[in-house]
Amino acid sequence: YDLLAECFWFSWHMCHVYKSNKPPNIAEIDMLNDVLKCKMCSKPTLLSWREISDVSPSPKVHDEYKNGLAMTKKIQHQNMLIGPSAPLTIIAGPCVLESQTLCQDIAGTLKRICDDININFVFKGSFDKANRTSINSKRGPGIEEGLSILESIQSTLSVPVTTDIHEPCQASEIGSVVDILQIPAFLCRQTDLLVSAATTGKIVNVKKGQFLSPHEMSHVINKLKEVNCEDIIITERGTFFGYSRLVNDFIGVGDMIDFGHPVCFDVTHSTQLPGAGKDQTAGRPDRGAMLAKAATAAGVHALFIECHPKPSEGHSDASTMQPLDQMESIIKDCAAIYELVNSTTGLPA
Repeated sequence: YDLLAECFWFSWHMCHVYKSNKPPNIAEIDMLNDVLKCKMCSKPTLLSWREISDVSPSPKVHDEYKNGLAMTKKIQHQNMLIGPSAPLTIIAGPCVLESQTLCQDIAGTLKRICDDININFVFKGSFDKANRTSINSKRGPGIEEGLSILESIQSTLSVPVTTDIHEPCQASEIGSVVDILQIPAFLCRQTDLLVSAATTGKIVNVKKGQFLSPHEMSHVINKLKEVNCEDIIITERGTFFGYSRLVNDFIGVGDMIDFGHPVCFDVTHSTQLPGAGKDQTAGRPDRGAMLAKAATAAGVHALFIECHPKPSEGHSDASTMQPLDQMESIIKDCAAIYELVNSTTGLPA
């Protein structure tokens, strides 16, 4: 590249961006960072920032773009706002839907906790766990009964609900009931599944595959946007490390926030120890609260936490779910951290 020519091209392009009030995209921000690092380009670039318009951009906007941060899109759903300038969002419930009574009790307890501190609550429960370690493991009630349970909780408690889908043919039926469609981590690259979820018009929450780098989630986002889906949540749930453990890369969490969509942290599955149990996944739920607080401090907009009154008796993820009676402490601690982070450094991007 002729760096000087590149600099002037970028200066002209940024002029156009500011005059149109359209924020730069990730590629443009990356290019700006590269240009600012080069001495021979720094002077004309800085001049372009001053001369972009008659009114100079505010220091806050200037610093956000200079530091490579994309402005995060907020998601508005009914009376709930997810993202920056919004309360913390808690997505929680049992791993797999069990009885109507049990699910209703869990949802009611979680709603009360979240209502007490004015934060968002979304009830989560899977109708089918299609990726169990053993073929003999319990999978859930199925679509018909599962949707009946979710719809009942949605209507009686007035809370949004979410569940995961595994095949494109499920999206329409499930999307007619739930508020958020969840894409499992192992299926996050499946184009047909993403497109079918996107075309329902519902919020789509995609879990980052344990085998993907944070940067590679940009391809997932692009697939959804190609079919006009903008209400996207990206969830971090740990990365394979090599010895029956998942690790969380908080630098990577920051990189995913830079994509410009709300980011959720999956507390439960980040404590998994894949392959460490006999015919089931083992875990370290004792570290769940620590990870939840760390992720909140890192700037995520939502937390995903599976819970159960008696985790050891749960039909799925018994080794990683949080006890329901500990959820109040975890949620309130994280809400306090979220409020502190927002009040001292500005809302997470």
